[in-house]
Amino acid sequence: MSKTIWLALAAVGALGFFGSGCGTGRPASAPASSVTAAHAIFTNFTDLKWEKVWPELGADGPELCMLHVDPQTGATKFMLRAPKAVHIRKHWHSTAETHSVLAGANVFACGAERVEQGPGSFNRLPARVAHEAWLPAGSLMFITLDGAWDVNWVEGAPTKDDLGR
Repeated sequence: MSKTIWLALAAVGALGFFGSGCGTGRPASAPASSVTAAHAIFTNFTDLKWEKVWPELGADGPELCMLHVDPQTGATKFMLRAPKAVHIRKHWHSTAETHSVLAGANVFACGAERVEQGPGSFNRLPARVAHEAWLPAGSLMFITLDGAWDVNWVEGAPTKDDLGR
């Protein structure tokens, strides 16, 4: 999976991931037909359904939970957690991305700038800006994209060599 992660998400979605309540924009108990653009969404952390971002990394690989994808704009909101430290290799997105750090002392790099950010920290990266991150074990982030989520790898997707870094 060295091209874009959205292909993996499409495959996971085909397996029913987006129908689990997490990622559908509705509580698991609400039928899909009951969701409207004005429908409120309430999801408790304990109810989130986590999926491996890169299954080939095994049990220690990062996990994500899609929270909402706007059906008109593609704007995406999800959580990312790292059970083991991981280096997310240099990549960029077609739309602006934000990271809100909820747990962990994450390190982000854009060009020559390298910043450590802990819980409560926020950053915003413009569209098409290459960046990378080092997430410690136990890291948790809330991530948004202004449009549809894609990942364009500069030097390939993370591998098992990136775990524990």
